[in-house]
Amino acid sequence: MIQALAASEGIAIGKAFVLPNWEWEMPEQKIDVGDLALEFDRLYEGVNRSKTEIHQMKSELDEAVGIQEASIFDAHLAILDDPVFMNEIQGIIQRQYKAAEVAVKEAIDHFVTMFDLLDDDYMKERALDIKDVGNRLLKHLLGVPEIALPTDTQPFILVVRELTPSQLIHLKPDVVLGIVTMVGSPSSHSAIMARAFGIPLVMGVEAKLEAPIATGDLLIMDGGAGLLHVMPDAETVAQYTELRKRHLVAREQLQSLAQVPAVTPDGESLILAANISSVKELDAALASGAEGVGLFRTEFLYMDRTSFPTEEEQYEVYRAAAEKLNGQPLIVRTLDIGGDKQLDYYEMPEEDNPFLGYRAIRFSLDRKDLFKIQLRAILRAAAHGDVQIMYPLIASLTEVREANALLTEAERELAAEGVPYRGGLPTGVMIEVPAAVLIADLLAAEVSFFSIGTNDLVQFTLAVDRMNEQISHLYEPFHPAIIRMLRTVTEAAGRYGIPVSVCGELAGDVRAMPIWLGLGVHELSLSAQAILPVKDAMLRTPAQQSRQLFQELFQLPTALEITERLERFHAETALAEGKVKPGV
Repeated sequence: MIQALAASEGIAIGKAFVLPNWEWEMPEQKIDVGDLALEFDRLYEGVNRSKTEIHQMKSELDEAVGIQEASIFDAHLAILDDPVFMNEIQGIIQRQYKAAEVAVKEAIDHFVTMFDLLDDDYMKERALDIKDVGNRLLKHLLGVPEIALPTDTQPFILVVRELTPSQLIHLKPDVVLGIVTMVGSPSSHSAIMARAFGIPLVMGVEAKLEAPIATGDLLIMDGGAGLLHVMPDAETVAQYTELRKRHLVAREQLQSLAQVPAVTPDGESLILAANISSVKELDAALASGAEGVGLFRTEFLYMDRTSFPTEEEQYEVYRAAAEKLNGQPLIVRTLDIGGDKQLDYYEMPEEDNPFLGYRAIRFSLDRKDLFKIQLRAILRAAAHGDVQIMYPLIASLTEVREANALLTEAERELAAEGVPYRGGLPTGVMIEVPAAVLIADLLAAEVSFFSIGTNDLVQFTLAVDRMNEQISHLYEPFHPAIIRMLRTVTEAAGRYGIPVSVCGELAGDVRAMPIWLGLGVHELSLSAQAILPVKDAMLRTPAQQSRQLFQELFQLPTALEITERLERFHAETALAEGKVKPGV
């Protein structure tokens, strides 16, 4: 058994198909001075053909899973438009008299090597994007076919050194049971896409293999636990076959809960809303029983394009979401750009630590012209449903007041222009930095609701980059400091009578259910995939006992003790409910 990196959950059992690692090897092919113009023409033609293919793949992916995943290919288009990358290729052709394909290969190798040497996981992952784009360009320059995956064989588990988004988009889930990669990160573009397609994926097995995997080898993989079995014995196969059956049955049973009210055994309710990045994602969320949208990530409207969206374009998207919700709440988070979310058409400043820099509400308040366009679009869409506004990365009351002043200004403009809108919208803030926790009482006096963004709150509070493998084990969402912060926020909200929502990965962690019930949280905002498992946990978790448990948790001194107590509570609840037998 190999412990790999869990990247996309699911269990797969099948024979391996090993995709060859196609590395381009080309001789030093020199050209005559008189052929320079021809080589540049070949290069530009290859770039244009590559762009056409990428646009087609992006369109296919948008149709399949939505805007957020499709925007991955914007990064590929940006590479082909990047003057640094293209100047490197052109310079090799012009100064060294090398053929276009040789120049492209040398430029790819140069940038990939440079990015791999950086102590930055994000940049290492982008090296794969450069390889992907470069190989596509080489394919056109050399006139060779793209590496194809078999589609007419029995279903298989794909084994590959590293999988590019261009290859992944052509995979068929009914043929590819799962994917094993030698290298890679769960935060890579390929991992994001695998999760969107529902294909199990484990990564980073290269250093742990005793011998190479061969095509035809029997594999068992568990994408949720990050486990890989190579040539397992009959007993292991039988064990995982049964486990896979149970997973499929459990998934069907969960779907039956979609229209069941989210009420605890002792009669208390908790709203389960959806996180979405596009209107298309709303269908899956509503099918899972979402009671509105607790977080509309509007930044993806800005990322999936080559220029800032107009007021009319944004209005149409927000209006469509509001109408589809048919009276259920739509909480629109204003632009949260910066950090790991960049715009291809707008150059953000170079920063040593962009996650603590020019991003989110700071960007919006600096670019009030762009911010007002978004606010006007939201106000207009509010005429079609229950629309609310949420400001991200708030660290001071001044930021809230400035944003609300601009909102009032946008209302006055629309009224003067005679444009239909609805004013007086509820405005709330994301609680995701420690400063916001410490002034929660001041914020609660001036806003309509809180939404606790657990991902950044944990990361900033513990000073832990969870994508850094060396310290990711220190990312402890059940750290006593987080438990105390959660209580501070909910108590401040309670004093001013405003509701509290929770979003982020911790909201979807079923172990945390008694924490939310114990604190009196009003709403959880979740991905469509997390709604039903969380509802299942809620239906089995008594609120009164959860309140008693939280008092215990508050006194525990370590994350390990808090985690163990939560797990014991769930086991005790299941036992009392008759779900398991003693000793099992």
